[in-house]
Amino acid sequence: VTQPCINHGTTRNRTSNNNNTKHNNKSASIIMSPNATAHETEQVNAITMSTKEDKSKNTYVSTHPVLAHKISILRSSTTPPSLFRALMREITYSLAYEATSTLLTKSIELSVQRRGVCVEVEGSKLQEKIAIVPILRGGLGMSDALLELLPNACVHHIGMYTNKDKEGNGTPVQYYNKLPRKCESDIAYVLDPAISSANTMMSVIGILKKWGVSKIHVVTVAASSAGLKRIQEAHPDVHVTLGTVVDAVVADDGSTVFPGIGDAGDRLFGTGCHADEDDEALLRVSKRKRTMSM
Repeated sequence: VTQPCINHGTTRNRTSNNNNTKHNNKSASIIMSPNATAHETEQVNAITMSTKEDKSKNTYVSTHPVLAHKISILRSSTTPPSLFRALMREITYSLAYEATSTLLTKSIELSVQRRGVCVEVEGSKLQEKIAIVPILRGGLGMSDALLELLPNACVHHIGMYTNKDKEGNGTPVQYYNKLPRKCESDIAYVLDPAISSANTMMSVIGILKKWGVSKIHVVTVAASSAGLKRIQEAHPDVHVTLGTVVDAVVADDGSTVFPGIGDAGDRLFGTGCHADEDDEALLRVSKRKRTMSM
């Protein structure tokens, strides 16, 4: 399987449009110059190749060791719902910092007090209207972390479930949509803990594009290589920030399994098959003989 195009690293390339323009102007001036040296020609080629790579690398995978440690605990089947929720919040908060690194800002004037005197300085303010779009149910465990980082953002929920046929093929079905009729957001951050086949995410991206939002950024904890590749090929303009890429494995029965993080909704809210041992003891009928007691 062809691997998706991935940008690894702990920090993004935060080069502004002005710097890109300077590079392009420099390249044009060198190319037009008849006296360009071999070193200058190599610089032009490097700048051109770098520009092409930046356009294609819209997927960012974190390589932070602490994040990798926390994701491993999150994925473990022995992690209880309380710890799972806490880890999901921490991981999402870290990924959100990277995902929001390309947001546009505008200059504002600030008054800063220094030794009893107010000094006028220049600051920055986010200028884009932001929408947070968690996919139910798993995305609910990620939305609070985004709201801590972006408290003025709007939250629009989209509910999806998978309808499987006799062959086991899943078709995403929308059962809930809280998007307003008129899109007034500049960018939408789509939240889903895991991406396997990407069928659900592809449907949600299509819904958001039809809604009219100009920028879409997916934030997820784990994704398969195949699912990531589908998103990149079908929607090259969509950015993806994730914690790790997980390859599919072959199970004992010969089927292909995506060992992501399990059913995020069940693990977040404790509705799966993993109940607390004390709760199981209360539900289990005692086989001991009952005795009369005073």
